Amino acid sequence: MEPRRRIFAGDRLRDLRRRTGLSQAALARRLGISVSYLSQIENNDRPVTAAVQLALAREFPFERLASDDALPMLLAAVEAGSDVSVARDRLSEEAVRRALEQQPQLARRLVAVHEAYRRSQEQLRVLDDRVESGAQEGSQLPWEEVRDWFQAEGNYIDALDRSAEALHARLGDLPLERALEQRLRQSHGVRLEREGADHAELSRFDPEARSFRLNTGLPPESRCFRLATLLVRLELASEIRAVAEHAALASTAGRELLSVGLANYAAGALLMPYDAFRQAAQEMRHDIDRLRQRFGVSFEQACHRLSTLQRPGAAGLPVFFCRVDMAGNITKRHSATRLQFARFGGACPLWVVHEAVAIPDRVLVQLAEMPDGTRYVSMAKGLVKPSGSFARPPRRYAVALGCEESHAADFVYADALRTGGAATPIGTSCRICPRTDCDQRAFPPAASIIEIDPDVRETVPYAFR
Repeated sequence: MEPRRRIFAGDRLRDLRRRTGLSQAALARRLGISVSYLSQIENNDRPVTAAVQLALAREFPFERLASDDALPMLLAAVEAGSDVSVARDRLSEEAVRRALEQQPQLARRLVAVHEAYRRSQEQLRVLDDRVESGAQEGSQLPWEEVRDWFQAEGNYIDALDRSAEALHARLGDLPLERALEQRLRQSHGVRLEREGADHAELSRFDPEARSFRLNTGLPPESRCFRLATLLVRLELASEIRAVAEHAALASTAGRELLSVGLANYAAGALLMPYDAFRQAAQEMRHDIDRLRQRFGVSFEQACHRLSTLQRPGAAGLPVFFCRVDMAGNITKRHSATRLQFARFGGACPLWVVHEAVAIPDRVLVQLAEMPDGTRYVSMAKGLVKPSGSFARPPRRYAVALGCEESHAADFVYADALRTGGAATPIGTSCRICPRTDCDQRAFPPAASIIEIDPDVRETVPYAFR
């Protein structure tokens, strides 16, 4: 067996701290080491051990301190050996490292089996979605195609994000709404017209007349977003077209809907440029109200943007984001965490987001635990979008944002919770949730064996195994 190569990477760690805006104390806390030990590593007095490399790989998955091909396998083997969804006999990192050195084929087999298990769980969720939606095999609707494409891309589109960031730099120092209007007028000859608040359309662009009608009933942040969407459609048309064509969606409607989604993505990136927004989010510990005021955006827009901070080498806090309507349907979703959502409603009723829908303009927090033992800090807020007319009811929904409990120190909403304490047990949907003691269960999980005792009545009128 060859001796391990010692890795000295003090300059890389200092550069990582500079790019992420972390102090030595904050980075040491993330890595689970002392500040003095981190200082020695940064001064190249100590090498980066395998344990520290693993911690770095988990906390900063796009960082590579050295061209060590064994590290990805080690990280995958540690994850497989310590998966909390397997109830017993979890392996320590040291045991996994020894296995890789002494029995590499066995360790690789462990990783392969774990990957097959994870794939089977994802397939189970997809089947659950199909049952819930009534969809047939291979019959995805256009909006489902687009939703799954964004999820597969990690909700980050590098070409559009960087182009939008560069466009923001060219807008100058005017207030954002004025800067967007000026750019549209001077660079594209677009004349802005304002429509009455009682008008049903939010906006309408006439490419022949070069006019853009904007509903005056929209709040300022929504007006900015509509202006930004038109500007990126005009200035980033070739980039949007290239991404949409490369996506190769099956339906014409799906491709057209993807182009709309890409324009919306680029508009968010224009209003909240990547580096500035990511740095502000870290400084403010992801306080949405402070971020929305800093960038002049809505609460939902700021939440959504946080879920897109997945740039290689400069990723943000791994969060999940979703939007839920009054009926419990999840109408927007993305997860950079292990948490996966039910895609066609049926989300766990114990999740705080359902309570938030009924209580607008109030932030609710929750410490929740999934059946696999992973715990999440969740924030949810109910929102109401006025329609501008008594004849049309306002839109009501809630947004939720959260992270794994291990990142609680970087998530301001965790301050209202006692992390490490009791957590609310939640699941993805009743159809695949294995919990046997849930009073909110709507129906037993698929393929379970039902047991009914007429002499015993609990909250749920059956047991299962």
